[in-house]
Amino acid sequence: MDAVAILSITVALVAYGLVSQKLDGSVLTGPMLFSVFGFLAGPAYFGLIEIQVSNESLHLLAEVTLILVLFSDAASIDLMQLRRDHNLPVRMLLLGMPLSIALGTIVAVLMFDGLDIWEAALLAAVLAPTDAALGRAVVINPRVPVRIRQALNVESGLNDGIALPFILIFIAIAGAMSADIDAGAWLVVGAQQLGFGLLAGVAVGYVGAKLVAACNRAQWMSELAEGMIALGLAFGAWALAELVHGNGFIAAFVAGLTFGNTLQSKCRYLYEFAESEGQILVLLTFAAFGGAMLPQALEMMTITCVVFALLALTVLRMLPVQVSLLGTGIRPATTAFLGWFGPRGLASILFALLIVEESELSGESTVFTVVTITVALSVLLHGMSAGPAARWYGAMTDDMGECPENKPVSAEPFSPRSAAQQD
Repeated sequence: MDAVAILSITVALVAYGLVSQKLDGSVLTGPMLFSVFGFLAGPAYFGLIEIQVSNESLHLLAEVTLILVLFSDAASIDLMQLRRDHNLPVRMLLLGMPLSIALGTIVAVLMFDGLDIWEAALLAAVLAPTDAALGRAVVINPRVPVRIRQALNVESGLNDGIALPFILIFIAIAGAMSADIDAGAWLVVGAQQLGFGLLAGVAVGYVGAKLVAACNRAQWMSELAEGMIALGLAFGAWALAELVHGNGFIAAFVAGLTFGNTLQSKCRYLYEFAESEGQILVLLTFAAFGGAMLPQALEMMTITCVVFALLALTVLRMLPVQVSLLGTGIRPATTAFLGWFGPRGLASILFALLIVEESELSGESTVFTVVTITVALSVLLHGMSAGPAARWYGAMTDDMGECPENKPVSAEPFSPRSAAQQD
């Protein structure tokens, strides 16, 4: 990367940082601004940043970001508290998300002649995770009931890791079908990757948590060093899994989950470090999305891609959410609100790049194009609607009085910083 590119990115980061608080709750979000910046500064327009989808630097950025996001999101979740007090996101994750993948698969098979059923399932799985950052105005608005904000944030924190095994399995089967190879052998390899990845993640997360606890008790460890430990454990889990032929991304997620639930006390600086450094990586990823992925997708875009993208953001998300929340007592307006605010963002971008790098599918270009168009529409539509919708919904719930939406819940099972942002 040359000096002009570095200067352009630096100016964009500094400029955004200077006005970041002013932009909170507005229709202009960080992902939206950096996607536009990447599009204008990339090869499609001014050419200040030379980046292509095939660039190794882009895939390195995607891998590093995915590892850190998977670990930090998982480490922030208290599973016991989640199971006890947060039934809405649990239902949306364990029932709504599989339904969304199944429904998306059926619609993709019907709409795209070039996709077989496994490639269609892969497309649906890549678009299943949500990104609360694209609807930040919702999750920081105090007028939106705490229970609803927490449902969206918790769902977003866990669904990328839950979607990952589906994606790996569908890649394996679709790859075997495309190459006319025994799918059974590919499934064995996939099972080994999942199994060894899980074991590596548990081992690193458990040992890391015990070491942190012991060194904290002995007062050997500075709070400021906890951020380095987060990075070390996240990338250590990935590396160990790769060494034993497991999947490093599964390992990073499981390591975070194990680490966060083995520690008896939360490490504030650890999570703050992961979130602050992670925020920079997220913004850079959206800049790369606008500079490299979006121009290529626009060249291959068809009306069918746009229609499916709109369906993915509406019916294919909102209907499964509606079904998953039956019996909870919340009102139709709330299920519609929760269903709409399932933005597609960072995880879908990273998974799409992972497919481009690690697979050779006959329908790869279709999957890439549809995912990119869906994320672009989500960045725009969810970014613009988050503020007004949060104010409308907050005003409506103010008049509801005592109801399931306003039911008191314990503190969100996230890191202290995330919880503070929503109080």
